[in-house]
This record gives sequence, C-alpha cells and structure tokens, in this order.
Amino acid sequence: MIDFDALYAQHSGSVFRFALSLSGNRAMAEDITAETFVRVWGARDRVDIATVIGYLMTIARHLYLEQWRAERGREGLEGDREDAAPGPHELAASRAELDAVLADLQTLAEPDRAALLMRSQDQMPYEEIAAALKISAGAAKVKVHRARRRIAALRMTREGASS
Repeated sequence: MIDFDALYAQHSGSVFRFALSLSGNRAMAEDITAETFVRVWGARDRVDIATVIGYLMTIARHLYLEQWRAERGREGLEGDREDAAPGPHELAASRAELDAVLADLQTLAEPDRAALLMRSQDQMPYEEIAAALKISAGAAKVKVHRARRRIAALRMTREGASS
C-alpha cells in the first residue's frame, strides 16, 4: 500500500502544472488535480509506485479530455481559456512571454501537447509517454520533437513580428 500523503505532497504540483498547461485554465486544472488524486485513492492498492507519475499524468490527461469534449459543443468566450487568477504567471520573470508560450501550447494538437508537457515538465521517459498515449516510443519521440519545433517556429515568428 502506498503512502498517499507522501504521494500527494510529491506529485500534486506536477499534476497541477500539467493540467494547467493542457487546459490554460486554473480552476479546471485544480479540479483535474483533485479528481486525479481521488481516483488514485480509489485504486491505491493497485498503484505501482515505480510508474506512478505516468499513471497520474494519464489520469489527468483523460480527465482533461473528458471536460474538453463536454465543453466543446458549448464554446464560450475567448477569455474563458485564459488564467486570470494570481498563480504561476506572477512567479515568471516575463508574464508576456509565459502567456505567449501557453497560447502557443494551445495551438498544438492535444496528443502532441500532452507528449511535450510530459517530457519537458516531468522528464518522463519516452516509454512512459508512449504508454500513456498508447503509441510507440518512436512515435512519442517524433511527437515531442515536432511539438518543440512548432513552439520554436511560433516564437521565432512572434519575435520577428515584434522587431
């Protein structure tokens, strides 16, 4: 049996950042994080601590996709996707750059965004990313590489436009 308090203390921040990066919405990210740990609590006897981070990210991603599908039909105002509450943005040295990167992330297809975030934020091995996305490790590497190139190209375009 896992030490749930230690598990939450160690991984809740990563799950929240992942959910925030996927959704771009602080309230949704908080809900996803809470529900992720509720589900892990329910399956705590079956959780393998060696692969727990991949398991947590998979749950968070599935919860995000469920909410996204539910809301897709009733698209709100463009501002609904922005995180206006104080939080991680205010800790950043450049709020404008962070907002631009988050907006760039939203332009990526969801599986590409998820693969990039799992790799860059949580340093997950490609094999775990592949398992979470149900693709091969080679395909996971390609998704991460292409997502990085797309983000870099968007940044170069943005910097060229501001010069």
